Amino acid sequence: MYFDSTLQLRSPRLVLSPIRASDGAALFAIQSDPAVMRYWNHPAWTDIQQAYAQILDDLAAQRAGTQLKLGIREHADAPLLGICVVFAIDADARRAEIGYHLSPLAQGKGYMGEALRCFVDHLFDDRGLRRLEAEIDPRNAPSARVLERIGFQREGLLRERWCVGGELSDSALYGLLARERGR
Repeated sequence: MYFDSTLQLRSPRLVLSPIRASDGAALFAIQSDPAVMRYWNHPAWTDIQQAYAQILDDLAAQRAGTQLKLGIREHADAPLLGICVVFAIDADARRAEIGYHLSPLAQGKGYMGEALRCFVDHLFDDRGLRRLEAEIDPRNAPSARVLERIGFQREGLLRERWCVGGELSDSALYGLLARERGR
């Protein structure tokens, strides 16, 4: 799948555009926050170089067409508020997985639901996907609510799926079909 580095998706209050090298400090601030990373599949970062290495990996994956990570911003030149990412893309099955997170300062404003709705619409309408999946920690009730508000359905549970920082956690699996999403 080809991803244009100049892609910009717009919602009423947000712009989603590919992550860029200059996002390193903001991405580190988000992913070094233990509260943000509480339910993620790896612990909070401890070194800013992790952010820069991740961005290089993300940009390489975008060029290869295997992943697209979009930064969430209030306008095109605004600081990074969070990310939406699509990965594990199966072109033959027309399915992929999504992930997302948001800075604590941007939480509670409805930004993630707005960003995900815009992102999901793009993936279905412009990229031709027919199924999206998300895997979340079932204890992360706000994340579950966001997914359910945009039409995802809980489809299963993988018990003791992850071990992060010595703590075992389950994964709730959510899915959304293009033909079933609400408009």
